[in-house]
Amino acid sequence: MAMFEGLSEKLQATFKRLRGKGKLTEADVNEAMREVRVALLEADVSFKVVKDFIARIKERAVGQEVLESLTPGQQVIKIVYEEMINLMGGSESKIQIAPKPPTVIMLVGLQGAGKTTQGAKLANLLKKQGKRPLLVACDIYRPAAIKQLEVLGEQIKVPVFSEGQISPVKIAEDSLEWAKKNGNDVLIIDTAGRLHINAELMEELTKIKEKVNPQEILLVVDAMTGQDAVNVAEAFNNQLGLSGVILAKLDGDTRGGAALSVKAVTGCPIKFAGMGEKIDTLEVFHPDRMASRILGMGDVLTLIEKAQQNSDEKKAREMEEKIRKQELNLEDFLDQIKQLRKMGPLSSILEMIPGMGKQLKDVQIDEKEFTKIEAIICSMTPEERRKPELIKDSRKKRIAKGSGTTIQDVGKLLKQYEQTKKMLKQLSALPGMGGGKGMPKATGKSSKKGKKGKKGGQGKKPFLKFPFPF
Repeated sequence: MAMFEGLSEKLQATFKRLRGKGKLTEADVNEAMREVRVALLEADVSFKVVKDFIARIKERAVGQEVLESLTPGQQVIKIVYEEMINLMGGSESKIQIAPKPPTVIMLVGLQGAGKTTQGAKLANLLKKQGKRPLLVACDIYRPAAIKQLEVLGEQIKVPVFSEGQISPVKIAEDSLEWAKKNGNDVLIIDTAGRLHINAELMEELTKIKEKVNPQEILLVVDAMTGQDAVNVAEAFNNQLGLSGVILAKLDGDTRGGAALSVKAVTGCPIKFAGMGEKIDTLEVFHPDRMASRILGMGDVLTLIEKAQQNSDEKKAREMEEKIRKQELNLEDFLDQIKQLRKMGPLSSILEMIPGMGKQLKDVQIDEKEFTKIEAIICSMTPEERRKPELIKDSRKKRIAKGSGTTIQDVGKLLKQYEQTKKMLKQLSALPGMGGGKGMPKATGKSSKKGKKGKKGGQGKKPFLKFPFPF
């Protein structure tokens, strides 16, 4: 992810040197910790947080058990990973649900932090979990704030409670009664912000808190403001008693200090992270997964969850059957592209695969190529999609014109399609892949026979051409 790119590279370079040593001395550990300290400070992590973090690691890393271990470098990395998880909160911090509905969530923060957008994202996330959220427009000062919330509510099919330009305290109080009468089990209150923290803002928020007695007071901060985000969190926490933080724009090109500092400085856990501009890009914050991504270990669990959320089980079974029978066509290509794009930018998806982030460091992935492929396939007739072998020069010319691409682009796609079919044919010949026995289950175990170089391409360099152009 762009946010932690610099930090991740420096930490991985340090740990690579540690792994290369057969035996570690205390001096080796001290040198590595100096490099880690510099990397964290450059990432805009609080100086006090860095000092305490390094002290805890050194205390554990210079013990006899680590220095005399058969793999001391790996042991130190394990300690850094565990301490980084603790630094960011230890474990996922869940929303506190009220014993009797509705659960009230108050969103607070400075003007421009993204409260309204994050509120709609949170409502969308909770709706997917089976909740019946109600958005409440309590920002009566910012021009078009109420309209913005209503537009977002309409987009995700979530009701918005609004009473115009009256007292925000009265709006919040009335919305609670409305939610009880209409069966809304979660109330998300979008409060007003200011350009900076002042007494007037805090007084209004305190009165709303007293009237609705929220289970959650979540501060929305822009992760791209770095250490300032932590200072804002500390100020709001002292005044209101926050229950958690939503870090917006965590996918942005910044250094990441806020994510690593906010829990240690304020005691407030990060509960959600905004990972993009789209309405479905709010994620539950998992400290262990974030630490894994920072240290270049990938994030397979989040990748699996994204795939499950965006996959159609029936279509998946049909696709498995087509692959087994070697009947994959361009309509299937199109379906796969659409499902993949729903999961987010391809670069962020590939970074979740362990080891891929480093390999892709200098690879430019052009998302526009997906749009081009979709346009080409959509310009084909249904028959051409099902039987690409029908597409000769005259048809290529028509398809290129209809999709706004070139004949060469159409030819390139068809060539990739043929290569993928060949790959699937080779795979179907492997032990356990053919013979009418269906596709093997994804257990993560490789076939022992497959390692001995028998038929089916096993003794050769693996042929794997992904059907998309990157």
